[in-house]
This record gives sequence, structure tokens and C-alpha cells, in this order.
Amino acid sequence: MQTNGILAAQEIAALTQAGGIRPDTPYAPDQIQPASLDLRLGARVFRVRTSFLPGARTVQTCIDAFVLHEMDLTQGAVLETGCVYIAELQEHLALPADLAASANPKSSTGRIDVFTRVITDRGTAFDQVEAGYHGPLYAEISPRTFPVKVRTGSRLSQIRFRRGEPRLTDTELAALHAKTPLVDASQPSFQGGIAVSIDLAGFDGLIGYRAKRHTGLVDVDRPGAHRTAEFWEPLAADGSGALILDPGQFYILASKESVQVPPDHAAEMVPFDPLVGEFRVHYAGFFDPGFGFAGSGGAGARAVLEVRSRDVPFLLEDGQIVGRLVYERMAEVPATLYGAGAGSNYQAQGLKLSKHFA
Repeated sequence: MQTNGILAAQEIAALTQAGGIRPDTPYAPDQIQPASLDLRLGARVFRVRTSFLPGARTVQTCIDAFVLHEMDLTQGAVLETGCVYIAELQEHLALPADLAASANPKSSTGRIDVFTRVITDRGTAFDQVEAGYHGPLYAEISPRTFPVKVRTGSRLSQIRFRRGEPRLTDTELAALHAKTPLVDASQPSFQGGIAVSIDLAGFDGLIGYRAKRHTGLVDVDRPGAHRTAEFWEPLAADGSGALILDPGQFYILASKESVQVPPDHAAEMVPFDPLVGEFRVHYAGFFDPGFGFAGSGGAGARAVLEVRSRDVPFLLEDGQIVGRLVYERMAEVPATLYGAGAGSNYQAQGLKLSKHFA
């Protein structure tokens, strides 16, 4: 009998071998992560006039109805801010009846404010793949702050496969925290997950970064190739423990708590309560097994928060709860934990911009 839980890297590889995942081309060496699979852009991307959910239709039918123009990604293409694009993905699915999946932007994607989500044929929710789904995958992409250059093979999203209902209840989460501290808070709050608050006291004199407007483009496949000063304004800690968010501006901030994810679990950030304030925290990427884990070179790592105010200025204060981490059981412990491979860009992180910036 197969174990319920999130599939580990070796199980994702086995699922691919069995035909449950059908890539157009062989995987890149680091494409399978400890508890997820990076998804690669295919050959074409379509500029469309509206976002959509397919419902009873295929995605291609919707593209045909709303397309403005088509671009060839094999030569690379620039995606402009404020526009909506639908890209073919190289990975197709033929999932067994007991296996579902969910997708999320990669951490590096969220940190450059690229809004992206995965859609399926006849899908009724973004980033959700029903158990037993057979068909193609597409990515909706909308850069919000920086124009970006992408190409065939670029990886903006990742997908996680789950069997059963592996999410921990608050009681189970509290028991896991008592065994292996998940956050370094003295009195953590468990309510639909474990609370994560914002740090506005500062890191070496900084509380975060605010994105500049009218910048050059970010090439998503060129890590370390972009000058921080051309894209970001550092925000100095002034001792107030507060920050007023300007409407429409994009910020990189960090959690007050250091986070650990044990090897036999995975985690994901979810909203705390949309009624607590006029701002949005982006929840880019999953937290893989071993993230921040002392046994994997972590010893605690901050959660980097991608924050945008809505229509009015909004005051954030040091220690304010902005999200909650939910934990899920792994079906198996991954053969390699986060932090043990070359693709682990954010292990032991504090306040850190995406890998694209020097």
C-alpha cells in the first residue's frame, strides 16, 4: 500500500518513469527538488487580453478566443509589465486516480514580482490539479514590477504531488513543534498553521527593499547578473519598528521568526486573514524538507515576504502577523534535503533578494 503524503524527489522520478509525468525533453539535472518539480516553459507564449479559468473548455480553446499575438520562446521573449501571457509548459501529466497536485511560483519568481499560476484543461481553480488529471499544463504569467526575459526552458513555477490529506492539524503541528522547533518564537500561535510575523527591527541596518519603477528588464535565467542598485531602493531601519506601505509599490521584507522544516515534512505559507489589513503578501514557492533545518546546513532561516499594498497606504508594525505556515507529511524522506544541493539558493537566509541580483 502506498503511503499518503507529499511525494519526495525519488518518488517524482519514479512517477515520471511510470509515465505519470511526460516531459517534452529530459529533465535538467536540478529540476527535481526535494519535494517538488520545477516546470519549464515550452516553445510558445501567447499574449492574451484577459486572465481566465477554462471551466468546461480546454486552455487552447480559451487562448484562441482571447489571443492578441503569439511569441516564439525558442528565441527568447520579453514579457512586459501589466500584460497577461499564457505559456505552454514542457511537462504533461497522466496522474493516477489517487494522486493530485498543486503548483506555486518559485521563490525567485515571487521575489521579482512576477505573478504566475498554473492552469489545466477544464480547470476550475488556479494552481490546482485534480487527482487523475490527464493533459497539458500551462502557465499564466503577468510581470507586475519588472519586465522579464524568458525563453524555452525557463522555470517560473513548481509543482508538488500529494496522495491523501497529509496536512497537519493544529494539535499535530503543536506536537511536532514540541519535538522539533519549527519557529524560534517563545510562544508560537497555532491557528490554521503556525503564525509568521514581520521583522521591522532590521538586519544590519536594513528592514527591506522597495522596488524601483521604470527599470531595465530581468533575465530570469541569469543569476547574479543584475545590479541591485538599478532595481531596488534599500529601506533603512530608523528605530520606529514601522513601515508605511505605498499603494502599488512592491517590497521585500522578512519574517521575524526563523523557520525550520524537518526532513519528513514540507511546508507552505498561507494568508493569515485577508481582513487584517489593506496589503497582500505573496506566497511564492514551497518550503522544502530541510529548509532552515540544522542538520541540513540551515540552523533556522527567515521566510522572505513579498509584500504589496492595495489601494491605500497601510501601516505595518514590527511583529505583526502576516501569514501562517502549514506543514504536510512527506510520503518518504527525500534522498537529498534542501540545502544539500547546488539548487538551494536560500538556505540559512535572512533578508535576501532573488538570486538574479548581485
